[in-house]
Amino acid sequence: MIPSCRPGGIMTAPDYQALIDAPTWAFIERTNSFYPPETASFPIARQREIYDRMCQAFDNPYPPGVTSRDEAVAGVPCRIYPGRDPVVVYLHGGGYVVGGLHSHDAVCADIRARTGLTVVSVDYRLSPEHLHPAAFDDASAVIRALGAKGPVVLAGDSAGGNLCAAAAHALRGSGVTILGQVLIYPGLGGAMDRGSYLTHANAPMLTRDDVLFYKDIRHGAPPPEGDATVSPLQDNDFSGLPPTLAIAAECDPLADDAHDYAARITEAGGLAHAVTEPGLVHGYLRARHSVPRAAASFDRITAAITAFAETRWPFGGTP
Repeated sequence: MIPSCRPGGIMTAPDYQALIDAPTWAFIERTNSFYPPETASFPIARQREIYDRMCQAFDNPYPPGVTSRDEAVAGVPCRIYPGRDPVVVYLHGGGYVVGGLHSHDAVCADIRARTGLTVVSVDYRLSPEHLHPAAFDDASAVIRALGAKGPVVLAGDSAGGNLCAAAAHALRGSGVTILGQVLIYPGLGGAMDRGSYLTHANAPMLTRDDVLFYKDIRHGAPPPEGDATVSPLQDNDFSGLPPTLAIAAECDPLADDAHDYAARITEAGGLAHAVTEPGLVHGYLRARHSVPRAAASFDRITAAITAFAETRWPFGGTP
């Protein structure tokens, strides 16, 4: 995305009232209602409680036939939603600071119901108690362990999308077969001085300042440059990666990362497809039952997971 300018080079802010429809505004307002103005000053434990309560407010009961159990995989706490193979490894969002098995429980149950596949949700360690590479190590360990038993599909939102991609880069040549990855509004380490990071710097639900905060808290300091375990877009090699669907929310500072990442894979001879969901905002996965645009995106997400599990490329061309 390129920032729009008025004559004289003055950047204009997006017209969110026009871009975002009424159901999405209702979702934004309901989400914001859970956060007191002073939330940023709360202890991390309290912020996590607020986030979990907010996420659960959008939950529906498990669909018929879906069950779950908590079980460690490679020493990492996980929640398993039994189904058929291959396994879908789900990595939750939350800026590496909040979120876990409870915040994304209903999301994973719905993926299990839609696809029929076993879903494993990973409760990776969080910052600031556990700095990078703790979350990356946990995600990679679970994928390795499950991948030793058979092929896997990766899926994750926001920070979880980052962890999916980082693990996919790191596990090339390891013997783990990743059939595909679905990255939902991921932050992949794109340049923050251009494009959507500026155009949507003050977007509802996630701002550029929020991204900067989460970027630094993951490391306890500014992050290293050129480290693909932190920023997959900064890798020098995009060959040998699994088929990828990268989904951007239009009204999100992270929007360009999905398209840039898909383009790099395609340039390296791989299969990747990027989608921008019009009028949607960061975190819209929670709105899949209340916002028609989010419901349509969830249809695309689960259809792609199913296709990858069946070794099909659903976006044209041959895998």
